[in-house]
Amino acid sequence: MKYYFAPMEGITGYIYRQVHHQFFQGIDKYFTPFITPGSKKLMTPKELRDILPENNEGYHLVPQILTNQAQDFIRLAEELREYGYEEVNLNLGCPSGTVTAKKKGSGFLEFPAQLEKFLNEVFENLDMKISVKTRIGKDEPEEFTELLRIYNRFPLEELIVHPRIQSDYYKNEPRMEQFQEAVRCSQNSLCYNGDLFTRSKCEKFFEEYPSIEKVMLGRGLLVNPALVQQVQKGTVLEKVTLKAFHDKLCEEYTEVMSGDKNVLFKMKELWFYMGNLFADNQKYLKKIKKSQHLKEYQAIVEEMFQVCPLGIKE
Repeated sequence: MKYYFAPMEGITGYIYRQVHHQFFQGIDKYFTPFITPGSKKLMTPKELRDILPENNEGYHLVPQILTNQAQDFIRLAEELREYGYEEVNLNLGCPSGTVTAKKKGSGFLEFPAQLEKFLNEVFENLDMKISVKTRIGKDEPEEFTELLRIYNRFPLEELIVHPRIQSDYYKNEPRMEQFQEAVRCSQNSLCYNGDLFTRSKCEKFFEEYPSIEKVMLGRGLLVNPALVQQVQKGTVLEKVTLKAFHDKLCEEYTEVMSGDKNVLFKMKELWFYMGNLFADNQKYLKKIKKSQHLKEYQAIVEEMFQVCPLGIKE
């Protein structure tokens, strides 16, 4: 089984990826948060820093692109190839209203004819590995049949399927009937993405879909950064390892960011997920949320690690 780390905007940038890779093994591919090419500038300085090879040594990284303009996709992919990348990923999954209103991400799925034209132009003019991360439709799961027909026309490196429609966001259960359709009918190699939060959920999925050899994990890894090792080897995350991971991440952010406020913003984002690892956590998570200074924050976290037991779900 191959394991991919899903991109999470604002969280899984190069610093997070570096530190995660240092402490937790088993990820076969990391994906960047989406890059949105502009007509004048292909990447912002922040996006450029995130893909620089010197910031991503030691692991396999795939840049993800968010656009509905084929020429912008091609231009950015060619630029990324200059930095040594052999594969790019098209984001057709983002459900954010600000994204879908511009017919991007899962909003592009509402226009299958335009999507097919887009892919035609890309594959005719770009000699690179191209993978697609997709939802199963914009408004109705039945849209997936036509979308799958389109994807089958092209030699994708892989098709990563998150079986929800755009309006589901991350609520409701994944619509596995449509994923089963992909298993039966896809001409491209499949990767599954969606709600694999624990070892038991992963193992159940492996039993039900023995032909699937790739899974993408996102929120589950943000909660438990050792999830893949837990699935692969049965090893349980130790509190000392989690603390070292946390401290290194905070240290790295402090080195590249100016002021406590910016570092705290990044760390508080992470606690929205990672806080779920701790039992009896509410008092400390409230204090973390209210903290204004790094020393204050670090004292709260230190006490939380000492007092609260880990409650990792199997």
